[in-house]
Amino acid sequence: MQNIQALREKIANLANQAKHLLAEKGDQTWSKEDQAKFDGFANEIESATAQIKAIEKMRDIDADKFFENAAPSGKSLSNDTIDAVAAVALYLRHGNNVTAEQAIAIRNAMSTTTPAEGGYTVPSEIAAMVVDAMKAFGGMREVSQIISTAGGNALNYPTSDGTSEVGEIVAENAAATGADITFGTVAVNPYKYSSKKIALPVELIQDSAIDVVAFVVNRLATRLARITNQHYTTGTGSSQPFGVMGRASVGKTGTTGQTLTVTYDDLIDLIHSVNSAYRGRGARFMLRDTSVAVIRKLKDSAGRPIWNPGDNESISGGTPSTICGYPYTVNDDVAAMAANARSIAFGDFSQFVIRDVAGSTSLRRFDDSAFALNGQVGFCGWTRTGSNLLDTAAVKVYVNSAT
Repeated sequence: MQNIQALREKIANLANQAKHLLAEKGDQTWSKEDQAKFDGFANEIESATAQIKAIEKMRDIDADKFFENAAPSGKSLSNDTIDAVAAVALYLRHGNNVTAEQAIAIRNAMSTTTPAEGGYTVPSEIAAMVVDAMKAFGGMREVSQIISTAGGNALNYPTSDGTSEVGEIVAENAAATGADITFGTVAVNPYKYSSKKIALPVELIQDSAIDVVAFVVNRLATRLARITNQHYTTGTGSSQPFGVMGRASVGKTGTTGQTLTVTYDDLIDLIHSVNSAYRGRGARFMLRDTSVAVIRKLKDSAGRPIWNPGDNESISGGTPSTICGYPYTVNDDVAAMAANARSIAFGDFSQFVIRDVAGSTSLRRFDDSAFALNGQVGFCGWTRTGSNLLDTAAVKVYVNSAT
C-alpha cells in the first residue's frame, strides 16, 4: 500500500508540471502532443487522488476495528471511556489520518506540546513502560534513589556527612557544647534526552498483529536507556549529568602491575575505605562483566574463591552471587580494567540520586517526505533526567595502577 504523503507529493509535482506547461504555451495553439501531455498529468492526478481516498477509507475501517477490539467489554468507545494505550496505538499506527472522533480521543489521552519541544506527552501508562524498559539496561536505575519533580528547574539537593560527628559526656549541671551540622548542596539538574529518530516500514506499523505500542516504545526506550545509563555512570557534569564513577572519591589504587587486574587485598582495602555506616546499609560492588570475570578467578589467603555463586548463576534463579560477601551490579558502562581506569565501585548507591521530570516523556510520529519516499514512518522519543552523587563518602572506587 502506497503512502498517502508520497501520493500527495506526487500530485503536487504533477500539478506543477501541468502549470508549467500552461505558462510555457501561453496563447500558442496546442499540438496533439501538448494536449496529450497535459491530459496525462490530469489523469495521473485524478488517479492518485482516488488512491488517497481509498487508502483513507481502509485506514478508517482498520482504525474502527482496532478501537472496537480495544474498548472495555460492554462499553461504547466514547471520548471519556477510551483506553489511553489504545489511543496511543492509534496515533502510532495512523498519525493524523484518523476520524475527527478518534483525533479528539488521542488529544484527550496525549497532551499536545510544541512539536519542536517533543510532540505528544505520553500518558502515565506509557511513561511507566519507558521507565521499566530503561531499568533493564546498565543497572544504575536498579540501585539508585529515584526522585520525580513536577518541573525541570535547577535543583540544589541538600547534603550532610555526619560520619565524623560524635556526642559527648556532660557533667551534672554542665551545659552541652555546640557542634553545628555542616550542610552542603549538590546540583541535580535535568537534561533533555532524545532517542534520535528511527525509521520503520509503514507496513509493519499498520500490521494489526504487531503490538505497536510495545514495539515502538521499547525501541525508543532502549536508546534512551543506553545513553542515560552511560551518563549516570561516567557523566562529567559538563553539559550532561554527573556520573557516580567520576563523583566518587578514590578508595584504593592498585599496586604496581595491576593495570589489568585487581588483588584480593586491594578489594578488602576498597571495602574498608567506605565507612561502616554505609557498608551496613546495603552496600554493593558495581563493575562491568569483564571485571567480574577477573574477580571470579581470585582466591583469598586460604585459597578459597572470593566470588561466591548464588542461585542466579544456575537455572533456578534467586539468591544473588557475591564478591567478598557483598552483592554486585553488572554495569558495562563502568570502565574496563586498564591503566588508571576507575574500574570498580563499592558502597551505598542509594546516595546516588536520579531525577526524572514528571510528564517529560514524549514521542512524535514523522510522516514527512524524508520517510514517506522510502515507505517509512519516523518516530522519536524524549525525556528529561539528571543525576548526582549526594554523598561522596558513600561510594568509593578502585583505580587500576598506572603501570
